[in-house]
Amino acid sequence: MAFNRASVGRALRRYPVVAATIVVLTVVLLLETGAPAAAQWIASLYVLGVVVLTGVGMVRDMMRGHWGLDILAVVAMLATIAVGEYIAALIIVLMLSGGEALEVYAAGRAKGELNALLDRAPQLAHRLPSDADTGGHHTGAAEDIPATEVTAGDVLLVKPAEVVPVDGVLLSEAASFDESSLTGESLPVARTTGESVMSGSVNGTLAVRMRATATTADSQYQRIVSLVQAAADSKAPVVRLADRFAVPFTVVSLLIAGIAWAVSGDPVRFAEVLVLATPCPLLIAAPVAFIGGMSRAAGNGVIVKGGATLEQLSRAQTAAFDKTGTLTYGRPELVAVNPEPGFSADELLALAASAEQYSSHVLAASVLTAARARGLVPSPADTAQEVATNGVEAQIGGRTVRVGKHRFIAEADPQTRSVSLSPGQMGVYLSVDGRFAGTLVMSDTARTNAADTVAALRALGIRETLMLTGDGAVTAQSMGSTVGITDIRSELLPEDKVQAVAGLPLRPVIMVGDGVNDAPVLAAADVGIAMGARGSTAASESADVVIVADDFSKVAEAVRIGQRTMRVALGSIWLGIGLSVALMLVASFGFIPAVAGALTQELVDLAAILNALRALHGRKLFRREAKTTTVNSTPVSGSI
Repeated sequence: MAFNRASVGRALRRYPVVAATIVVLTVVLLLETGAPAAAQWIASLYVLGVVVLTGVGMVRDMMRGHWGLDILAVVAMLATIAVGEYIAALIIVLMLSGGEALEVYAAGRAKGELNALLDRAPQLAHRLPSDADTGGHHTGAAEDIPATEVTAGDVLLVKPAEVVPVDGVLLSEAASFDESSLTGESLPVARTTGESVMSGSVNGTLAVRMRATATTADSQYQRIVSLVQAAADSKAPVVRLADRFAVPFTVVSLLIAGIAWAVSGDPVRFAEVLVLATPCPLLIAAPVAFIGGMSRAAGNGVIVKGGATLEQLSRAQTAAFDKTGTLTYGRPELVAVNPEPGFSADELLALAASAEQYSSHVLAASVLTAARARGLVPSPADTAQEVATNGVEAQIGGRTVRVGKHRFIAEADPQTRSVSLSPGQMGVYLSVDGRFAGTLVMSDTARTNAADTVAALRALGIRETLMLTGDGAVTAQSMGSTVGITDIRSELLPEDKVQAVAGLPLRPVIMVGDGVNDAPVLAAADVGIAMGARGSTAASESADVVIVADDFSKVAEAVRIGQRTMRVALGSIWLGIGLSVALMLVASFGFIPAVAGALTQELVDLAAILNALRALHGRKLFRREAKTTTVNSTPVSGSI
């Protein structure tokens, strides 16, 4: 009971108008029988004070060209005071001021998934002595440290059911992790020695060792938490959505009230109608629905940064896609090395890797992997410069090496020949000291769900799809035909992609990408969607939506959630309007007294809010049911 009293006290301090109105209403009800005149004066003066405060804000909004819904509340309060229905006037004040508290409560329910993700950020790590990964059998005690003190290279112990504090690689033989909070996938994921472990995933039933590869600030989970925090702090397009209905609803309400007064000849009828026209459903239901939609998206591994983005997703007409890492897996494999006379295959690959180690492009990582697989060690460069969407130029061992696209190498040697490519393949060209040196042929495959996702987007109402890529025409056309996209725009620079998106006629436009060079076009699109699990920080920060899992089908899921959220938001608004208008029509015949009408309107508000909470329905972010772990790990008491 003490807890309940404390909670009530905090709520009243947080909403002083609600507290003051409750006090005034109590005093008025006590005075009603013995001193009705005093009760009326106290109530009238208090309500008029609230009218003045509300009216000042309303006038300021009107001077800025914003005609909101406050006018209905002001007219209703003035009308009830004018006809002596001062208790009804106080209930209207309580309803309007209490609407904010009701919205906060409902929003808290809707934010459940977002808050759960924020609240479970790892706070503690168990660091093992530095020799923990050298002998295979370590018995030293782990040191508990704040997760923020973990540095790359630290060996950590992750106990059963604990949240992994930072990104790392598994040192134990095998383990199982619950990644549902990151990807929305409910089944445990098996990992073996040397495989990556994401921060924020939950360890299985046995303790494991891992080596940290990043600090908490640089880890995947912290990036997601930052994005979620931005989403939680964002505001849904409440004003814009309410404004669409504000003037018509106000006009209809005043018209019904005016006709009721004129026909009955009783000004009380005017007040009785208007107490049922308060705008709480319009002002509260929409933000609750949008917050619920954002929370549902987070539970599915999709971080939406604001309610306005959900609205844009729901109306999207065009979807544009980057190719590498978006429509494809972004893990190209080396197919062939074609050196020109004077170069060997290993020399060409080693030079390419030496230059590509200074590039952030996904092809660069594949070239480095291929070189290391052949036992080739990249040489350090004296200088290196990445030319966005073209390639890298580096000084290596006194030689100028260029690695990149055909046109980039052709600038150095016009005799550069195009390599013959099969569907799904791409060429990496090299020049050394201005002479064409050869090509590497890489192959990247389309995601298995890419074609189905593109088809699903069309079924959801996307009328145009296109590919925007910096790759050559042959490679781009081949990939486009594989995934079902016919509008292919190839060999584009970042600025070309931005111009292409700006010129698309069917809007809003969704752009999906994952690399550093996608950041400008993601920011330029009406809705930028970043494949955030593998994509760059720049792409994630410039995007409006971040897909945490490396799952292309989540693009369609994001659109689907946006459309449902808008349906629920608009449905809640129309529900509130419909009930209010029906009750106003009943009240116009004198069947609903002012006090009863004010109380009835609270039920309308509640119905609209409960309906808005339907936007939250969907997969839960954290599942509590027990899961069977089939992967064995090293127990705590054993050799960890």
